[in-house]
Amino acid sequence: MRIGAIEAGGTKFVCGVGNEHGQIEDRISFPTEHPETTLAKVIDYFRDKDVEAIGVGSFGPIDLQPDSPTYGYITTTPKPGWGNCNVVGTLKHEFPVPFGWDTDVNAAALGEATWGAAQGLDNCVYYTIGTGVGVGLVAGGKRVHGLLHPEGGHIRTRRHPDDHFAGLCPYHGDCLEGMAAGPAIEARWQIPGSELPADHPAWEIESFYIAESITTAILLHSPQKIILGGGVMQQDHLFPMIREQVVRNLNGYVNATPITQHIDQYIVQPGLGQHAGLCGSLALGLEALQHTAQASHVS
Repeated sequence: MRIGAIEAGGTKFVCGVGNEHGQIEDRISFPTEHPETTLAKVIDYFRDKDVEAIGVGSFGPIDLQPDSPTYGYITTTPKPGWGNCNVVGTLKHEFPVPFGWDTDVNAAALGEATWGAAQGLDNCVYYTIGTGVGVGLVAGGKRVHGLLHPEGGHIRTRRHPDDHFAGLCPYHGDCLEGMAAGPAIEARWQIPGSELPADHPAWEIESFYIAESITTAILLHSPQKIILGGGVMQQDHLFPMIREQVVRNLNGYVNATPITQHIDQYIVQPGLGQHAGLCGSLALGLEALQHTAQASHVS
């Protein structure tokens, strides 16, 4: 099989071609510019790839309701030019193949559940913490959707007692994204997180906010694995700090062995590394192809 995959991020687009085993055979990356420019590059890339389906994991919010007139659109994003952008419709006009469509973090969660750190598990939570913060959920082996899709990056968080930063989110101010995304770190300390030393107080504050969110996720969703990806989580020293804070937050209430004895195997890095998003989009495309084949067989 040849499946197309698109990781549509707010900073860059990554396109690739892979197979049903999750193996990426070719990939390309380019900055996210105006929709017309960016989607034209996507179309040019896939024009000679002869793919059987395409999966798209996109920054959001997005419309996931198949019966909606704006299904396949990016909707109320603050990213200039991308509000109400018909991503799937534009691409499907050029490539009449089955399309999988979901948030980039739900796609990454699916990729990790299919081929990565959560393989063989029914439930997992995937965080991407970078330019923004997104949370993807797989529950009962399926991506979680409802009225829309999870937007865990915009849940308000308890404040660190020593942090007086107002928060950067244009919608909510001091939600998780507003306090813990890469731009918030830079605005708070006047220097990019990648340039801060490991012993800087920024990381204790950062781990506090991430652990607050993870604690909520554990209590609300009871996931079997929590996976932390994105540019901010390239700071490896954050992981033990976050794990310790989560254990303190739970204070023995959740008496589960993965948390009480093996938390280093419970809160983990992506098993697919930097390819989690693209592999997840590949899984979306494969899923769409399988659903189309099943529907054809039934009819």
